Amino acid sequence: MELRRLWKVIRRRWALALIPAVIVLLAGLATFRPAPPVYNGGVRFIVGQPPGAAAAEFDEQRYYNWLTSEYIVNGLTDWVRGGKFAEAVSARLATQGIDIPPGMIQGGLAVDNARSLLTISLTGSETIAVHQALEGVIAVLTEDNAVALPQLGGETAVLTRLDEPVVNQISPGLRNQLDLPLRVALALFAGLGLALLAHYLDPAVRDREELEDVGLAILGEIPPEKRR
Repeated sequence: MELRRLWKVIRRRWALALIPAVIVLLAGLATFRPAPPVYNGGVRFIVGQPPGAAAAEFDEQRYYNWLTSEYIVNGLTDWVRGGKFAEAVSARLATQGIDIPPGMIQGGLAVDNARSLLTISLTGSETIAVHQALEGVIAVLTEDNAVALPQLGGETAVLTRLDEPVVNQISPGLRNQLDLPLRVALALFAGLGLALLAHYLDPAVRDREELEDVGLAILGEIPPEKRR
């Protein structure tokens, strides 16, 4: 179908094309609820082990200390991502009278590592709960990490905190902002398809092109009356 004829069909049935989009828009506005606030806090650590007595005399020993720090960071990263870590944090918070389920902690916890730098972040819907859970994460990570690192022979890895945890509200994601416009756009495309379907199912002849398509000769044409 030529673009000119397609435009004539859409202009003739514009109301039918807009009905799905209008329905979706009105339903979306009627059921709209603002996205709940989301809070995030994070903290960074430098991880390492104190050098032995031989480190002052041999540069090679210092190198192995740095290399060990990278392995420790990798091990701690895997530990934080597991369910056992979230259970340990929840149990520690329970001793302080704070009830935060392990699933909530694990669902909002994110960890990243680069060489001897370990970054922890926690996301939640309440700023107080995020701050409390993050303090529990820091306590378990710094005091109970020996259970995750049996290679150290029961010793606790040394974690130096680089900054204090700060909890801030983060803006809603782009998906939440574009949800209604995308649904309206899809409904509009559906309306255009509905208008074209109605045109093809309509047995009425509305212009000379439709007669010429079936091979009928046009003997005369009465122009439409002009409206003032």
